[in-house]
Amino acid sequence: MENKSVIILGSSRKNGNTTKIVDQIAKDAATDVINLSDYTISYYDYESKNIDDDFLPLIREILEKYDTLIFATPIYWYNMSGIMKVFFDRISDLIRIEKETGRKLRGKKIGVISNSHDNEIEESFYIPFKKSADYLGMEYLGHAHFNANILNQTTKIELTFI
Repeated sequence: MENKSVIILGSSRKNGNTTKIVDQIAKDAATDVINLSDYTISYYDYESKNIDDDFLPLIREILEKYDTLIFATPIYWYNMSGIMKVFFDRISDLIRIEKETGRKLRGKKIGVISNSHDNEIEESFYIPFKKSADYLGMEYLGHAHFNANILNQTTKIELTFI
């Protein structure tokens, strides 16, 4: 399989700044986009009452089709967005009840796109992504942060890790 990338977008606004950044990157890099807002994904549940929501079919499709997963999130209260956090929490299903699917994470690559109204953010923001990659046997490629205040139609958006 060729190294195919997907951007997994987790934002509370479908047409917000993060979406605009992702759309430009996807266009320039010919990369697919999955908008988590298009799916019904419930929070992690130890009793697996949410087994029939969209998470398991979605993650199976992602792992089947893509080698590189780029997570794109605005920064809300110094953290990833809620919808992205729920998606990450549900990876626990791949450790508990879908172990065969979970094994498919090994060897995949991940990167992160973040967006806020600051030029720079603390490296600690990326710890959950880095540590999750390490724990799951994935390769962390890096991250890129964008300041929504200075983006305009002439801004060149580049990712070195795609």
